[in-house]
Amino acid sequence: MITETKTHRVEPDITVFEISGRLNLGNLLQTAESAMRGLIDGGARKLVIDLTGLTAIDSSGIGTLISCAGQMDQMGGQVRLAGAQGSVGKIFETVHMGRIVPLFADLASACGSFSNSATA
Repeated sequence: MITETKTHRVEPDITVFEISGRLNLGNLLQTAESAMRGLIDGGARKLVIDLTGLTAIDSSGIGTLISCAGQMDQMGGQVRLAGAQGSVGKIFETVHMGRIVPLFADLASACGSFSNSATA
């Protein structure tokens, strides 16, 4: 399956970046990384990366997600990962991804966490 990405807005200030297919070393990974960095540079400060359609990820893909979360942190924003399942979810468990970037079961939970963190 070829890597595909889509971007849309939820509520007034949450940007959702959907990744489907595979997120592994190669040109498509660089394209996805450039798109995420472009969103952050463009002013997105609440970013949910929706991985519901992601079927595979390697260490390069994980590194890209962590790097983008670090860039967002430096810009004063927050990243959430949503919908990781199957082998991607198992890999995230193995590398303890939730300790680095907050993980949520679905897009609605990830988007809702921003309003919860604002009131906490």
